[in-house]
Amino acid sequence: MALDANGHPVSRISQRKLDHLRLSLEASVQSTRSAGFDRVAFPHVALPELDLDQVDTRTEFLGHPLRLPFLISSMTGGAGPAGDINRRLALVAQVMGIAFGVGSQRAGLSFKDLRHTYQVRSVAPDVLLFANLGAVQLNYGLRTEHCVEAIDMIGADALVLHVNPLQEALQAEGDHNFRGLLGKIEKLCKELACPVIVKEVGSGISGDVARRLVEAGVKAIDVAGMGGTSFARVEAFRRERPEDVEMALAFSEWGLPTVDALRQVRQVAPQVPLIASGGLRHGLDAAKALALGANLTGFAHAVLAAASEGEEPVRRLLEGFAWQLRVAMFCAGAANLTALQSIELAELR
Repeated sequence: MALDANGHPVSRISQRKLDHLRLSLEASVQSTRSAGFDRVAFPHVALPELDLDQVDTRTEFLGHPLRLPFLISSMTGGAGPAGDINRRLALVAQVMGIAFGVGSQRAGLSFKDLRHTYQVRSVAPDVLLFANLGAVQLNYGLRTEHCVEAIDMIGADALVLHVNPLQEALQAEGDHNFRGLLGKIEKLCKELACPVIVKEVGSGISGDVARRLVEAGVKAIDVAGMGGTSFARVEAFRRERPEDVEMALAFSEWGLPTVDALRQVRQVAPQVPLIASGGLRHGLDAAKALALGANLTGFAHAVLAAASEGEEPVRRLLEGFAWQLRVAMFCAGAANLTALQSIELAELR
């Protein structure tokens, strides 16, 4: 059987991708704790002195213009059905003028016949596109040339390094050595020509970790907090023995809620572009995240569910989120995103 660079059978990698897709769509893998957006609210402006039709949601991220501050977050790739999903999502991103990220490209680096499952430039030539690799792989043979290969594989504008210690710890086949990664991330940031973004996968990035990442040269951070898909629950459902399921489920509420992660990171890194993902349910949550300091807002689970039905459901879903964002801006008296980001949210008790 063919093996990847770490000695894992390729069938295991592809099967894990399929497991994650299936469980995300079929199982109860959403966090049982809130991302925190229900704890904050906009002050209502009864006389906004605005025309709703002229509310401006345009922005830019890492120098790339966007019509909406939305990102279809990194989710999938590396298995046959994932290619169709990625192309549907990327096509919608192209039409709507938003950003898009593919899932981990580790399988594509090891097996060329899987690369097509990540390649979306043919349908999304102008989209802000993020490549994706696991940071822990820097301790398992991943080098700068491999990162360049992943970027070139899809014609990406930036590289996302995902950090996922909890997920790796709970995977039977996980990679557990996270020692010395910060120095390797710093070296990679110096050697790559494109920006490096670091993201969690649902447990959040704290202010202290963000500060160290920025000092290492990371150009943007996706806080990816708790409140959305729980990979503790995903990995629990992949287990067979009941005792293993219970051990993994004990961590289903582990992490920093997205609102708290966003506040911490913005405080220590006031100038760094931030992405808020993890438990955003709709455009109002996106508006709150932007007011709390995010520059982009990421959606994953709801978009993935829509993509399983086709391209049109994805477009309708995101157009609904865009409408909700504009209504929130209108009723908060914010004509544009700069004005939105100057609004102080009220704390709900």
